[in-house]
Amino acid sequence: MIARWNTWRAGLAALCAGLALAGCALEPVAPVTSPAPTPRAVPPVVSEESLEAAEFYARFQQRQLAAGLMRTDGGGPDTPYNARQLAENFERIALFDEYTLRAGRFVAEQSESRLRRWAGPVRVQAIFGPATPPERKAQDSAALRDYTRRLARLTGADIRTGTGGGNYHVLFLNVDELRAAGPLLRELIPQIDDATLRDITTLDRFTFCSVYAISTRAEPYTYTTAVAIIRSEHPDLMRLSCIHEEIAQGLGLANDSPDARPSIFNDDDEFALLTSHDERLLQMLYDPRLTPGLTPEEARPLVRQIASEVMGGAS
Repeated sequence: MIARWNTWRAGLAALCAGLALAGCALEPVAPVTSPAPTPRAVPPVVSEESLEAAEFYARFQQRQLAAGLMRTDGGGPDTPYNARQLAENFERIALFDEYTLRAGRFVAEQSESRLRRWAGPVRVQAIFGPATPPERKAQDSAALRDYTRRLARLTGADIRTGTGGGNYHVLFLNVDELRAAGPLLRELIPQIDDATLRDITTLDRFTFCSVYAISTRAEPYTYTTAVAIIRSEHPDLMRLSCIHEEIAQGLGLANDSPDARPSIFNDDDEFALLTSHDERLLQMLYDPRLTPGLTPEEARPLVRQIASEVMGGAS
């Protein structure tokens, strides 16, 4: 089973050759004749479409910042919330779906669901398209590593980054690399279906980033694999915002709510990065008293109790 969430705003040799896996390297093959000079690396040609997309996203970020949006302060005195609101927001965000699969396509349609999360280790693996400059790879890899450590502390789950053999794949791709990502996706996720593959490789430009979490038929509410798509054309803050939102959603916070504040799980773009409210949602999601498969009705009494506890007993 595959679940999808988006952020909407207005073979190893083949793998390394097509998309640069963080830490991925192939041993050079010794020549059978006299050594030839090592060719200089030629940077890939970036298409006009990708360049135009980068300009579009840069303008978008500038407009949002000018409007006081994409805050990075995590919330403050102007964004109060109590245990009741936290419990209600958790129910809407963790126990409802944002998308429904209809006729082989994901359709934006919220529906009641069940609690889902990871049970085993989560190994987050960054994969970069060849057009990503080395300095940006280093920047995004560091941001991903720091954020993953934060998520592990909040949830108590075994979450960490790695350079191979991951089960949570974070792909930083430009528009051309995304269209050509089918073979890579099939290698990373052999069980991926045609509908999901098509959905990922044809994302429109207003889908700023997206995540797909996968479970098995035997355990449909326990995630075993995920893939997040982050557009490499984004400016720095937008890429970091996508890292924060999509990876957290892929841990089990599957929906958005217009009532959640301060929160990145709200399509109003007020906040760019994980907030104090969102940290508490993650603590609640991985509380051992909650188990995968709970319905909203079954979870509600426990959610209210846990919300009160993480708020320090405040109502």
